[in-house]
Amino acid sequence: MSDVLVDGGDRSCGELLLVLFRTARDLAGGSQIRLIARDPVAEVDLAVWCHLTGHRFLGRVADDTYLVEVSASARTVREDRPWHLAGTEKENR
Repeated sequence: MSDVLVDGGDRSCGELLLVLFRTARDLAGGSQIRLIARDPVAEVDLAVWCHLTGHRFLGRVADDTYLVEVSASARTVREDRPWHLAGTEKENR
């Protein structure tokens, strides 16, 4: 397991989720990602994405900083649109 700090900066939802997805896929289950995100709705986007994928959203830990725990059994999502589960009808849109 490892802990990683990622600066998501001012990225909006889609770009932020791409950064989070690309980081999480390379980490072992139980690893934690400390994500800096200044988008005002980042907390909502991160919580929803974690619910969709099975990762665990641990919430805000400081101003503009959130904590996500990587799940070893996370659901597979699309590489280019990690807010869509892979192998679903939406994948073809």
